[in-house]
Amino acid sequence: MDFALPTTNAGWLPFGAACLTILFGLAALFAPGTTMRTLGIAPSVGRADAYAGGRASLAGFWLGVGIVAAALYDQPFVQLALGAGWLFTAFGRFVSMLSDGRSAVGFLAFVVELCLAAAALAPAFGFISS
Repeated sequence: MDFALPTTNAGWLPFGAACLTILFGLAALFAPGTTMRTLGIAPSVGRADAYAGGRASLAGFWLGVGIVAAALYDQPFVQLALGAGWLFTAFGRFVSMLSDGRSAVGFLAFVVELCLAAAALAPAFGFISS
């Protein structure tokens, strides 16, 4: 299987979303404390297993999905999987903003998550043609 960079907007959007997902995963893998503090889920003092959980749940999932989506960016089912993941992440953030309160960081994260979902889902649903 040959790998080629995208040549159209319909290819660049999911590829870019996958690359950002990989960057988020790398940040969570190598700087879990910073990543968790940014997300507002800093672990308790002296809980080393919290870092392992952050690396496993955040970094592992983001890296796994991001790498597969970057490698197979032109496959509609891969685009749907990446987009659905980010869309439901945004939905969870939205529910949290309604029930737990809003913050500027939370709203910014919500917008970023929606943009990543839209970038992956637009080509899959044919809103952007190749």
